[in-house]
Amino acid sequence: MNDAGAADESLKALLAEKLLPLAESRRKPRQARLLAEARDIERREGTDAYWGWAARKLRWMTPFSQVREGGFGDARWFIGGKLNICDNCIDRYADDPACADNTLMIWEGEPGEIRRLSYRQVRDDVARCANGLKSLGIQTGDVVALYLPNLPETLVAIQACHRIGVTYTILFAGFSPEAIALRLQTSRAKLVFTADIGWRKGKAVALLDNVRLARAESPSVSNVVVINRSGSQPDLRKGEVDYTGLLAAQTADCPCVPLDPGAAAFLMFTSGTESKPKGIVHTVAGSLLGAWLNVLWQVGLERDDIFWCATDVGWLTFPIHGVVGGPAHGGTLVWYEGAIDFPTRERFYEIAQRHKVTKILTAPTVLRMLRVLGDETARRFPLPQLELISVQGEPLDLESFRWATQALVPDLPIINAYGQTETGATWTFPVFGVDDIKAGSCGRTIPGFSCDIVDDAGQPVPAGTKGNLVLNQPFPHLAQTIWDDHERYLKTYFSRFPGRYQTSDEAVRDADGHLWVLGRADDVINVAAHRISTVEIESIAAAQAGVADAAVVGVNDAIKGTVPVAFLTLRPGADAAAVSNAVSAAVAKGIGGIARLDKIFICPALPKTRAGKTMRRLLREAVETGVVKGDTTGLEDASSVDGVLAAVRAQK
Repeated sequence: MNDAGAADESLKALLAEKLLPLAESRRKPRQARLLAEARDIERREGTDAYWGWAARKLRWMTPFSQVREGGFGDARWFIGGKLNICDNCIDRYADDPACADNTLMIWEGEPGEIRRLSYRQVRDDVARCANGLKSLGIQTGDVVALYLPNLPETLVAIQACHRIGVTYTILFAGFSPEAIALRLQTSRAKLVFTADIGWRKGKAVALLDNVRLARAESPSVSNVVVINRSGSQPDLRKGEVDYTGLLAAQTADCPCVPLDPGAAAFLMFTSGTESKPKGIVHTVAGSLLGAWLNVLWQVGLERDDIFWCATDVGWLTFPIHGVVGGPAHGGTLVWYEGAIDFPTRERFYEIAQRHKVTKILTAPTVLRMLRVLGDETARRFPLPQLELISVQGEPLDLESFRWATQALVPDLPIINAYGQTETGATWTFPVFGVDDIKAGSCGRTIPGFSCDIVDDAGQPVPAGTKGNLVLNQPFPHLAQTIWDDHERYLKTYFSRFPGRYQTSDEAVRDADGHLWVLGRADDVINVAAHRISTVEIESIAAAQAGVADAAVVGVNDAIKGTVPVAFLTLRPGADAAAVSNAVSAAVAKGIGGIARLDKIFICPALPKTRAGKTMRRLLREAVETGVVKGDTTGLEDASSVDGVLAAVRAQK
């Protein structure tokens, strides 16, 4: 068999994964009935009718008269309606005597503090915070930035913005002053919420000091509201306002403002290699409906659930599930401030046990971390109440899936979901409590979505053939525009395949209709006219004994054009040379010489965001240039880059 044929066989093996029938005890009849109703409406009356059905489950201040006008690039949704996100997430339940005193949030700080907040308590704090914003001159349509970790005050501040129609943007709490300033300048934010410090891996991160440096370069910022996280009241400067004092001076009388469905709710900046970050704009109705549906289909949140979105508020997944979608269902959410492997690597288990968590959403890297800790650790921390782990953000390797679905809880559903910052929610995954699962696949599209896999000419390809993943019809939680640059929005997402949304990801569909998202289309290596996804190679590498984590990227080579290289972190006691040889042999056997790894680098840690995403572009840059000059502001641990560069230089 030639190398290209071996690569095809590797893909066939992936697509040959069998359906894993959901255990009868895991099936949810209510969820099945709701899904059947949604699909029936879509089949009989069309996709817009489904969106109207879903939207009417929200609380509207003024009902809408028409579901949609326009198409991709200029769609308007829920014409004539008015609603408010905070009203749907907070007041809807605080106004109900049966729900008002239910726990909205169980918060745990990294040092160990625990707080519980009811819907009634949060509603009062949100109203006071909204009045505080108004007292500082903030009005509907203004932009407010949050440079905060996962604190209770973060939820209050965001919902206060929703309450009065202020657009908010979250700045990752690991950003440098320069990165903060650039985003404040671009968004023209008028106010910043921050804390004097934040806790991360036992260290006090100087959040306020960073904001002060950034503010000097950000003339639009008139005030900084400071939360006292350290317990030692900081000396505030001109234009800095104490959060506790601000709320204490306000009343809890602040009605939710009726807002146009298409008004900008939040602005999410994406990092990249460009000097100017790209601001993705999501709307009031779109972000609310997308989050509500995401939690409905992916998590199946019930009132007696304890739901932990084990990610950072700076990753869009957390605002979707932890800030909007979870509360919009009246659920109880666990919020954790710090690193899930501090002060010991068992912290994840400890949190899940302590708070009797029933459902968890996180990144695949967390499953890999738990797998490395091993079966014995899982046995020491039994989680019999756990009903679901869902992951997203990166492809899920088969080895971690197989381990988690048995070692954590027998027959535990592991739902692998796919979406993007631009889509505002995930849109293809096995529906919780209803659909059977395949290890590593993203299931089928949920109601409201139609996708194709097409070749470079835009023509659909048959099942089993890799191609470009596109969406065929508009949906309300797609980003409305790019901040200050609508032409860039149209060009980036709709120009290559007119009339369709271009995800820029490569995917394949199997014979059962399940989608397998293989990663960014630019992470596909063309060798001898044969396309090989680096994710295919990565999955084989990650499955080898001694490998804790793996990342594969394609790099330019003066002679060969493009070649794959691997970065590995090892399990304790693993021999680097033996593991490298095993990985190299496994890739050659599993895919063929066409995918032979040009180099294997062993490093202490892979560069990851707090959300657990590996920053592969930094790995590519390190190999190709020997330095890293790209945007590193989203890194969880900046020292990981030093380890990567040392590994690269050692092989020069």
